[in-house]
Amino acid sequence: MEKVHRGPPCPVKEWDTKVIPMKVNEKLEEYGLKKTCSSENPINSDDGLADSFWKAAFDLAVDTGVLCTATQRVISFKESELREAIRKAPTKHSRGEGRDAIVISPRMPEDKKIGIVKSGPFGIPVSESLWIPVHQSCAQYREIDYIVPGNLYTVYGKELKTRSPHESLAGHLEAVLTKEALKMAGRPSMPVDGVETSPTEYGHLSGFGTPGGYSPNNNDAVVLMHAELKTGFSALYKVAHSLVCNAQIHAGYWSFIGGYAGGPEGATLVSIAAAILQLLTSQASMVSGSVMDMRYIGNCGRDAVWANSVSWQAQSRNMRRLSFGIGNPVSGACTDMLLHEAIVGYLNCAVSGNAFPTGIRTAGGNQRDCTTGLESKFAAEVYKTSCGVKRPDANEIVKKILPKYEDQLTKPPKGKSFTECFDLKTLKPTKEWQEIYDRVWIELEDLGLQRYTNHSVD
Repeated sequence: MEKVHRGPPCPVKEWDTKVIPMKVNEKLEEYGLKKTCSSENPINSDDGLADSFWKAAFDLAVDTGVLCTATQRVISFKESELREAIRKAPTKHSRGEGRDAIVISPRMPEDKKIGIVKSGPFGIPVSESLWIPVHQSCAQYREIDYIVPGNLYTVYGKELKTRSPHESLAGHLEAVLTKEALKMAGRPSMPVDGVETSPTEYGHLSGFGTPGGYSPNNNDAVVLMHAELKTGFSALYKVAHSLVCNAQIHAGYWSFIGGYAGGPEGATLVSIAAAILQLLTSQASMVSGSVMDMRYIGNCGRDAVWANSVSWQAQSRNMRRLSFGIGNPVSGACTDMLLHEAIVGYLNCAVSGNAFPTGIRTAGGNQRDCTTGLESKFAAEVYKTSCGVKRPDANEIVKKILPKYEDQLTKPPKGKSFTECFDLKTLKPTKEWQEIYDRVWIELEDLGLQRYTNHSVD
């Protein structure tokens, strides 16, 4: 906070349009990383390239720091501060009890160790009336280790208004409803990442560490940084509150292909720098620097797959801390395309060394009540069965799957809603959705991946 108030001044517009593009271009040039994106081979297998991006990104983190938009001042860190933050970052994270007890630890590219999966509606707008069955449909599958909740768009039947008491009520209601869903799924000790219904700090302040809210003992606080390399008081309020609650912080970040960082190489560079900087700006135990493609607002196309593979490999190889990836398909539920995107995204997470993936954000998170437990189960299975797969082999699988959907990325199938995909009484997928799931698994088995069968419905 001292740096927030005393750092060098910099207007937001100058940061976005001058500082970031100039510094990113400078580092890409210095380290010979321009035009290294290989869209024909989306999964990177070159350790030297990943390490070069890490070195360039570390220098970028030292040179730029993070802009606080509230004060329009730069939060700068010395090289020694960043290296100390990496050295002191946790290498183990335990949550849950009994059958739901999990331990997260670092992984390396091609690591045979099976990581854990944080999955669920993942910020997708979910109605109050469907909240419990939607989340129960995810929690019932033991392939999923953590729940990442959806996002309420009403509170007690009223439209949620940001920065109003509605948001405070919604943040708390999210926690109450999610915990009830876990009880009904027979997994009351299953850990949760929250508060998702918190566009500003108000949802978090009411829903985390409060009576009836998410308990810091078994749940992690979510704090996100802004593109590119920015934070603000809303995020920092969440950090302060989480620290007061003695909570562990799960920090996330998207860099954008086509944004201020430029193309795939620039977005890759900034995403790695963000992962490093979040250890201090967000006081995070778990960090992510991932890449999104602005052309379709997803990350399962060739350029984004390559960018994420390099970024995640750079982080897992050099930071060796609790770093994670995110899957953001653009297609809707009950479509082949959604599962094909999940294959590409979560295979990449596994072979690139993520300690855990987070997702799956069905239909880019834009459609209300359009999320189900089956795609979360599928993504978890793909990730877990892909741990230990060699990157060249993963690359060949991805090259066969991408042509099945990449021409639809800008106009993806909308898919169907939860009530059209799941039976509300039995919480089982419809015949149509189950048949799509089975068919795509057969395709994947024909490509050499076997179903992950260590767990089943509780």
